[in-house]
Amino acid sequence: MTPASGPAPPGAPATVVDDHGLADALRACGLLAPGEGVTFSPLAGGVSSDVFRAGTDGGRVFAVKRSIPQLRVAAEWLAPVQRAAGEVRWLKLVRGIDPRLAPEVIAEAPEAFVFAMAFLDPETHPVWKSEMAAGRVDPAFAAAVGRDLALIHARTAFHPKVQAAFPPDDCFFALRTSPFLLFTAERHPDVAPRLRALAEGLGARKIALVHGDISPKNILVGPDGPVFIDAECVGYGDPAFDLAFCLTHLLLKTVWLPTSFAALTRSYAQLWRSYAAGIDWEPAADLSGRAAALVAALLLARVDGKSPAPYLTDPGEKARVQGAAKALLAVDDLDLDTLLARWPDLIAA
Repeated sequence: MTPASGPAPPGAPATVVDDHGLADALRACGLLAPGEGVTFSPLAGGVSSDVFRAGTDGGRVFAVKRSIPQLRVAAEWLAPVQRAAGEVRWLKLVRGIDPRLAPEVIAEAPEAFVFAMAFLDPETHPVWKSEMAAGRVDPAFAAAVGRDLALIHARTAFHPKVQAAFPPDDCFFALRTSPFLLFTAERHPDVAPRLRALAEGLGARKIALVHGDISPKNILVGPDGPVFIDAECVGYGDPAFDLAFCLTHLLLKTVWLPTSFAALTRSYAQLWRSYAAGIDWEPAADLSGRAAALVAALLLARVDGKSPAPYLTDPGEKARVQGAAKALLAVDDLDLDTLLARWPDLIAA
């Protein structure tokens, strides 16, 4: 969920005065003075946290986020609520690389799994997914996403202090490896060995700081470029996952938004080209191979994993994505350029 994700969904309360001690948590960390009134307005967004726009009696406005243990999906999906602390560390570290890349954290209450950050108005920071859905597909912005993502990975690659600040925990496994790769492997025995091998590789590689959810719904189109949010899945691992996760979404949107097919495939190409230009920690070809295999796996996971893409509802569309994903998983030496070249024929109706 985002700190600038628009109004609450239909049927949600417009405002709440308090919500299970949220205001108390903010008072405990010093963000609210004793007796200071605050109103919380739910923000629309993802499935893993409560996020509110908070407005105080004194006119201050900020965003508040609280982790929840049971994610809002059809299948049972549990995750450690302690992930809020990792997200705060990611936000602070990335702002240290470049302040424009992430919202400012202004307070945190770790014992309540709550933190507050600057509220970024959707009027000036629209969600990238919403922009694409409205027909505004900008390959140049995709290139900026690739550039800035590579910057984060380059600054944290093989960095002992960063790795020590993000020790191994259960968050990336619980929120990414298990629900996307291992759960999907159970549903597709014909490709299960391939998916399990990819999962094992993700667990073994310790290369750079990985956001874990680089999706258009978690990237804001800011006046100075991309703003990355929702780093709940953060871990020190394989940067190929972040790249693959974002490129997967661009390919899926060619099915959802067929009139933007050409612009979306150009966005994929521009994002990858810009990202590749920033790789200084390993050969780009090595990362491209790992990322391409993960794109193939994630395409299948966004149909049959624990978190299916909500905009793919037509059975025919799902079948086409399944077929394309399995065809790509069968390619031994796949890379990102070859994958993109094959995509139009694989996904054709």
